[in-house]
Amino acid sequence: MTEIERSLWREGARLPAFEPLHSDLRTDVLVVGGGLAGILCAHMLREAGVDCALVEAANLCGGVTQNTTAKLTVQHGLIYHKLMQTLGRERAQMYLRANQSALDAYRALCAGMDCDFEEKDNLVYSRNDPALIDRELAALQSLGIPARRVDSLPLPVETAGAVCVPNQAQFDPLKFAAAIAKGLHIYEHTRVLELAPGLARTTGGKIRAEKIIIATHFPMLNKHGRYFLKLYQHRSYVLALENAADVRGMYVDEADVGLSFRNARGLLLLGGGDHRTGKQGGGWRELTDFTRVHYPQAHIVRRWATQDCMTLDGVPYIGQYARRTTDLYVLTGFNKWGMTGSMAGALLLRDMLLGRAPEWAEVFSPARSSLHKQLLINAAEAVANLLTPTAPRCPHMGCALKYNSQEHSWDCPCHGSRFAENGERIDNPATGGLKQK
Repeated sequence: MTEIERSLWREGARLPAFEPLHSDLRTDVLVVGGGLAGILCAHMLREAGVDCALVEAANLCGGVTQNTTAKLTVQHGLIYHKLMQTLGRERAQMYLRANQSALDAYRALCAGMDCDFEEKDNLVYSRNDPALIDRELAALQSLGIPARRVDSLPLPVETAGAVCVPNQAQFDPLKFAAAIAKGLHIYEHTRVLELAPGLARTTGGKIRAEKIIIATHFPMLNKHGRYFLKLYQHRSYVLALENAADVRGMYVDEADVGLSFRNARGLLLLGGGDHRTGKQGGGWRELTDFTRVHYPQAHIVRRWATQDCMTLDGVPYIGQYARRTTDLYVLTGFNKWGMTGSMAGALLLRDMLLGRAPEWAEVFSPARSSLHKQLLINAAEAVANLLTPTAPRCPHMGCALKYNSQEHSWDCPCHGSRFAENGERIDNPATGGLKQK
């Protein structure tokens, strides 16, 4: 990875370092995964007086967390009209309350913290369908959110309007993570090799725990929960532009392949180029072409990419890992809104483990219905790639890998594992690299 391909947040990041595990350990709660979701779980449990340890296979925040655009908002695209249509008003209200609780928790934690926390309006725009904006605006207002319609945006794209939710926020995720990780019981470079009830076998020893939380981006157990069918992954790309516009807010297209805009450290963060992992998409090339046309004086100082787990219905899976796995929990599938989702998940799991689950827990239950069109799409993608007679193949479940020419990697269209050209694993759910011939 070249210097320009490191995210903006890596510049000046001062994350604390932790030693690997070197002996057996006993704890009340074990958190597996050292991204922001896992760190927040450990932090919330420690604050509640729970004995908790966290293990991370590499370095803290070395995966998706370092590559986010770091928006904190209850407004996740045009989701509330959809939720009211599919789940009903009551559950849409629960989803809102969960994410509002997450935003409030960030405000409280960031007060007085050096993490570039800023209150900003969040706007979701449509390029060509004003009816979508009107429906979402009505849904938000009916749920008590002081949303408003905006028809003129400081963006170099034609729009049909946007729905704006005020008093949302943005921050630096690594500065924040560095602050809350201090004092936590963490072991870096400690990979979990096997899980059993109340037990994790790791590269550094056995860990016995009353309860275990899986916070590994894509869940690591295939034999429970059917996450290999319920999740798929998306790539998205970011350019950090010098000498570009100050857009004075956070903006995202309602379309899956649209653009996002927000400022940080005097730069414009332009996001987009999205595609399903293992498929073709616009990538950095699309964003670079857009910059040449619309910000001709701008200079690209950073570029990076990230990967998001997408659920069948647009709502994360947070709760008991599967029906038969008592005392094993999961938080995953944040659908490109991982900063707010990580906090909502940490608050929910803390309360569940303390025996006081909030009413909105049912909205996020991993055991909810899987009967969605996307399930058939995921299954068809898996079958097609399992039957493709090409090499190399993903060690996760045997799907044929596709070469990503922009990022020089081998990517799995089935479940999103990625590998460097030398076979080294980049992204899970695969637990190891490619076998070299």
